[in-house]
Amino acid sequence: PVTWKPRRIARGPRVVPLPSGVMIHTGLPNPGAGKVISRYQESWKRSLAPVIVHVVATTPDDVARCARALDYADGVAGIELGLHDLATLDDVEMILAAAHENTLRPLLVRIPLYTAVETARAAEAAGAGGLVVAAPPRGTTRDPQTGQLVGGRIYGPWLKVQTLRAVGQVARAVDIPVIGSGGIHSADDARDFIEAGAVAVQVDSMTWAEPRALEIIARNLGGLELT
Repeated sequence: PVTWKPRRIARGPRVVPLPSGVMIHTGLPNPGAGKVISRYQESWKRSLAPVIVHVVATTPDDVARCARALDYADGVAGIELGLHDLATLDDVEMILAAAHENTLRPLLVRIPLYTAVETARAAEAAGAGGLVVAAPPRGTTRDPQTGQLVGGRIYGPWLKVQTLRAVGQVARAVDIPVIGSGGIHSADDARDFIEAGAVAVQVDSMTWAEPRALEIIARNLGGLELT
């Protein structure tokens, strides 16, 4: 994830194992949009796959600055805006307006899981080009090493049943493309999301555990576009 200003890594436990997955709290560390662009745009230009940059939708002003910088960056095919879990419908409208005013790149919006349908409709009305359903939900657990209660985002195969339902609901509620994301750990999982109404899928935690799994999933989908 990219923010306008640099962010440092979170203190304390950052990765906590769960019975069926993992909880991660990183603080979204990154050197800021300007340094990310200068460091990686040459690689983006050489990439055989389109590069979509994920921007944390902190404030409309910061989104505007990131969108403007990425609009001038070579090799960027699109921007994915990650909404906060507590983003209101007015927030969605203001964030999309700020992005649209500063870039001609296609805009995807990654929406929260538990407000998926209403947020999706708001994003579509505000001009989103597509939706990613959905951002990993937040949770709290006790870190077994430190004994501290830790909050973070939850990843793992168990998430599929919730995100698959949300994808189906959102696909029926909007007319823009939907990308399924959450709990996809096999080609069968990916096909389920396509059947539910997604036009593509986004594979996350499985790639960290088994990087080659993405190739297997892509080949089994028979040429469908993946992100």
